[in-house]
Amino acid sequence: MSESANGAAMESGASQPAQTLTAPHEPGGARAQAQPRVVRGRRVLIIVENLPCPFDRRVMQEARTLAAAGYAVSIICPKAPGYEKSFESIDGIDIHRHALPREADGAAGYALEYAVALIMEFWLSLKIFFGRGFDIIHACNPPDTIFLIGWFYKIFGRKFVFDHHDINPELYEAKFGKRGFGQKLLLALERMTFRTADMVISTNESYRHIALTRGGVNPHDVFVVRSGPDLRRMKQAPPNPALKSGRRFLVGYVGVMGKQEGIDLLLQAVQLIVLHLKRTDIHFGLVGGGTELPAMQQLAKDLGVAQYVTFTGRVPDAELLEMLNTADICVNPDRANEMNDRSTMNKIMEYMALGKPVVQFDLTEGRVSAGEASWYARPNDVADLAQKIVALLADEPLRRRMSAIGRERIEHVLSWQHEAPRLLNAYEHLNKSAGERK
Repeated sequence: MSESANGAAMESGASQPAQTLTAPHEPGGARAQAQPRVVRGRRVLIIVENLPCPFDRRVMQEARTLAAAGYAVSIICPKAPGYEKSFESIDGIDIHRHALPREADGAAGYALEYAVALIMEFWLSLKIFFGRGFDIIHACNPPDTIFLIGWFYKIFGRKFVFDHHDINPELYEAKFGKRGFGQKLLLALERMTFRTADMVISTNESYRHIALTRGGVNPHDVFVVRSGPDLRRMKQAPPNPALKSGRRFLVGYVGVMGKQEGIDLLLQAVQLIVLHLKRTDIHFGLVGGGTELPAMQQLAKDLGVAQYVTFTGRVPDAELLEMLNTADICVNPDRANEMNDRSTMNKIMEYMALGKPVVQFDLTEGRVSAGEASWYARPNDVADLAQKIVALLADEPLRRRMSAIGRERIEHVLSWQHEAPRLLNAYEHLNKSAGERK
């Protein structure tokens, strides 16, 4: 999953700081009250380094699902703007946050960030171990270093669950354009993570295949739990015409502004649409933050299309939903590479949840998610992407049909309401296996 997303995701998918939905307190949702005594074996510590909670939608959905099923859930995560409290309890879920260096950019920056995070995570885990306690560590990558904490606590009989959000060896190549020692190191860390895990949760079938082949995990210990959108939060609403900046159409995007997300390819497509096809009646709304945001804003100016593109940066949920609900279609420009081809992008399913037809490059997991709710451009072909955006905007009956297909697919197949039972089934397997080994 990318965006870890952020669609964030990654998305990411998810896989990096991304503009994805937060997890607000919500009446009618799954809620759990903190219990003074919890049955041993049902205390879970979730460790996530990539995003703070409750901003990380997948992690909070998992935490709420487990809490509603009677588990006592604690979370360790980083601080971030808007999430500065060191401790907070939400719906009976204890959230412990730690500081990190500024957002990493470059191999040295990531190494420093991950080293600091590991130290802080271990320190907070000790506090929780001697306080509320935990029986299971549920580790969400990236990075693939949290197994070191899991390995330590296995000495004391604790179980280690690996929630596989990102394939980091492929992510390294996508970010830095090379393999070499860095990728070999990440493959070794991934392998040790798989070997430490008592159970693996994969975000799609491609990731499950990696766990079985590259990780050598027993098939009975690998469970697929996709990052489905929660329809109680992804709410359709009337459009805001002002977001179209006086133009007829709006093309929406939500996610990370990073190197592998293909925003540069999208901006090149915008240039073709505006300057070559002379379509000055189309505006583009890009929602999300990331290390490449300033560079992408400059690229839009260099390409002569800045006035046709709105970069919002990271915004509150209400503004994100307003932009997407106003969009006539949405776009996913993730460039074709091994990382994106195997990853499920949260943004695609969020588009579908709001009934938005999608245009994206033709990638394996993108097709698995969207099916007939999307049009597929040839991989990394900017001209084909531009042509398909324009053609889809011209066909309103087709857009309505794709909208209905996408929304129905989310409602009946891909929403979190369908994935939550799979998570609980995986935990039942873990608890049963632990009992049999005693």
